[in-house]
Amino acid sequence: MKQGIHPDYREVVFQDSSTGYKFLSGSTATSDETVEWEDGNTYPLIRVEISSDSHPFYTGKQKFTQADGAVDRFNKKYGLAND
Repeated sequence: MKQGIHPDYREVVFQDSSTGYKFLSGSTATSDETVEWEDGNTYPLIRVEISSDSHPFYTGKQKFTQADGAVDRFNKKYGLAND
């Protein structure tokens, strides 16, 4: 490998913002925040919006934010012509 062009690879703690779930993994991501892990060592903390703990594919819980589709919204807004 060419020296000086690759970021440092180190262990980092990722925390799911929605559930608080944390896991330790290797990464090149950097952060000014740190957290003490279960092993007593301090690692950089990276906050993520979604992880396997909160993603519907892994949890089996689907969230529907919008009940009706684009066609229903159009018909509701402009109405149907029943001539």
